[in-house]
Amino acid sequence: MKWVMRAVALSAMTVSAGAAWAQKGETVKIAWIDPLSGLMAAVGTNQLKTFQLLAEEFNKSNASGVKFEIVPMDNKLSPQETTAVLRSAMDQGVRYVSQGNGSGPALAIMDALEKHNNRNKGKELLYLNYAAVDPDLTNGKCSYWHFRLDADTSMKMEALTTFMKDDAEVKKVYLINQNYGHGQQVSKYAKDLLKKKRPDVQIVGDDFSPLAQVRDFAPYVAKIKQSGADTVITGNWGADLSLLLKAANDAGLNNVKFYTYYAFGAGAPTAMGAASDGKVFTVGYGNYNMGPPIQASMASFKKKFNDDLTQASIYHVFALLDAAFVKTGSTDPVKVAAALEGMKIKSFNGEVEMRKSDHQLQQGLYITKWQKAGGKYPYDAENTGYTFAPVKYYEPYVASTPTSCQMKRPS
Repeated sequence: MKWVMRAVALSAMTVSAGAAWAQKGETVKIAWIDPLSGLMAAVGTNQLKTFQLLAEEFNKSNASGVKFEIVPMDNKLSPQETTAVLRSAMDQGVRYVSQGNGSGPALAIMDALEKHNNRNKGKELLYLNYAAVDPDLTNGKCSYWHFRLDADTSMKMEALTTFMKDDAEVKKVYLINQNYGHGQQVSKYAKDLLKKKRPDVQIVGDDFSPLAQVRDFAPYVAKIKQSGADTVITGNWGADLSLLLKAANDAGLNNVKFYTYYAFGAGAPTAMGAASDGKVFTVGYGNYNMGPPIQASMASFKKKFNDDLTQASIYHVFALLDAAFVKTGSTDPVKVAAALEGMKIKSFNGEVEMRKSDHQLQQGLYITKWQKAGGKYPYDAENTGYTFAPVKYYEPYVASTPTSCQMKRPS
């Protein structure tokens, strides 16, 4: 844990040495709005525990001296429910909101904050998006009050296809994704970027499944098998990925590689097990074997919950807020939003920068492969004896994608 605090303190001191401790003892409430019920409850529960654990760790020592308090709210993965619980958070005086599952709930928060903040000067809220990755959120639908801490769908596909273009075994690709904004964008960017980087590759399937509704992916896997695909690309997450991977293994789909966005997430490692050894790849801002400072938090999480800390972008929430509090000498979301624009800090995965033009965090991305844990990569995912080991790292500029955002800043 001392590694965590040392990294946070150094990053905050880099931003500003003079304003530290200006809010010492102040409680900063963060409304966590994500699913705690339904088919994606396991994902939400894991992420909530991550927020709570990291809040505890940052509260032991941080450069601004604040105390973080997490206010959990179940949105049932519904935009309508998101709006309802957000109103409740506002009534409780919460000034910071964090969410990460689904672009529908994300857009509901962005729309509500635009209206609320315009009408309620002095009571503005700020939204820290740790995992909703639809590119529209930082392009045509961008908002001054929204900051994204995960790499978006286009950035991840840029890195993934850069890696895939050198894999001669990739010849026939099947796309399977969830039928909503993110999944549709995964399909679009995969086709566009493969056409550009590997025009010889055939797209032999482009399928969609309803979000968080399918309990048996066997019919989808049958279509993959029938297509003759040697490679699957999927942006599925949560149960929609673990059930897909399980169905693929159950059907003996042994000669097909899976290039994924979220195979490190809750349930997927257990679904993969030994059967997926060497066959599943994932793209992300980190991996299971990062070393300090995040490794200590992962060990604490495993010891406390017998579970894996899988959404490390949540670390960015606390590190960026702490640095902004120090820089401004305030926890006022208006001042913090201005401070976050263009901010650079050293986070758990190296230097990251909050791009001013669209509020999309710029960070390096890893390609990792599912293999036996041990040696340099000892982390045991979901007690399977397997891990995701890094096979390639891309600097932030490689995966960075342009933005069409026309940011409307408050006057």
